[in-house]
Amino acid sequence: MLRNSRAIQPGAWVVGRCDVPLWGLSPGARWRRCFARAGIVDCRGEDSPFPDAGAVVLVRADHVLDESLVRGLVAAPGTILAVRRPGGAGERVAVGAHVDARRAADIAALLRQRTMPAGDGDANGLAVVGPENLASSYRHGLRKRAAPQVYSLLDESPESVERRMFGAAYKGATDFVTKWLWPAPALRVTRWAARHGVSPNAVTALSLVFVFLALGLFAAGHFLSGLAAAWVMTFLDTVDGKLARVTFASTPWGNAFDHGIDLVHPPFWYAAWWYGLHGAGGASILDAGLWIVVVGYVVGRLLEGLFIWRFGFETHVWRPLDSRFRLITARRNPNLALLTGGAVIGRPDLGFLAVALWTVLSLLFHGVRLLQALWRRGRGGAVRSWLADDGPS
Repeated sequence: MLRNSRAIQPGAWVVGRCDVPLWGLSPGARWRRCFARAGIVDCRGEDSPFPDAGAVVLVRADHVLDESLVRGLVAAPGTILAVRRPGGAGERVAVGAHVDARRAADIAALLRQRTMPAGDGDANGLAVVGPENLASSYRHGLRKRAAPQVYSLLDESPESVERRMFGAAYKGATDFVTKWLWPAPALRVTRWAARHGVSPNAVTALSLVFVFLALGLFAAGHFLSGLAAAWVMTFLDTVDGKLARVTFASTPWGNAFDHGIDLVHPPFWYAAWWYGLHGAGGASILDAGLWIVVVGYVVGRLLEGLFIWRFGFETHVWRPLDSRFRLITARRNPNLALLTGGAVIGRPDLGFLAVALWTVLSLLFHGVRLLQALWRRGRGGAVRSWLADDGPS
């Protein structure tokens, strides 16, 4: 059975020529990575002959497809993917296809054309579809709804395509710092890292250095310098994920490495902050705050995990209210903003108390939302994300 599955796996061909690199990758290298993530390891270029049998997935070298579209094309034999030409008078451009190998040469010729003749493909028994027919607009992993994109290197500058790809790689439901403050500088750093061959794991490893640096500075009572290190860490935490997505370099290990750091380090920062206050001789009244912040962090994560286990998606994307509250909920970046405010006015103890109070209020919010979802499910109602294709519930 395994042998047959390998035999019918389609090959991939990049049609045409394009010398425009994106994120430090040539079109050939970019397509090889993208197809490998879709399960196709045999990706060839313009000069390679087509096979005599089997199936072939064809893509244009001068266009870029969202990864979800590539996966959709691989899963849709007998299909031509066409998009409207930017700035044209309704003309379509064939940008990809999944066809029988015996028809590959003819369809490759179609893909090389600047525009697609009206009706071409349908008359030959092939379904001509748009991006919306191959991939969902609900990006579960990115917690957002966004139409799958095709980027044309013939009609857009490389900088514009990179900017749009970067935006597509950004999560929807996230905190206000990540959503509104980091994108512009993160784009520049991600672009620099990609062009200099810096791996996402190297960025994650550097962020771990700043985790420990902030930890030590907080414990020593150097709150402002510790915050500087902490904010650098959070910025790098934004860069590594975007770098992995735009360069198709995500790996299970890299994902575990990144998310493992994100999950573990915040309570140690809070404990180090408390210790730094204790060393300054004024933290005895904040002992209860330490327990609230650390235990509250663990309980909050457990509530989020319970919601995912029970309903199959994150609590932050159940309803628009939950997505808006994710901007400010008591997670690392909003808590760092409170600590920064306290440190700036010379009252790091008040910043710590503010985090404790906000942790309690956030726990109450998420606890109530979990109970409401359980109550709705118990009454036979559907509980699904407002971003999902079947709409809010």
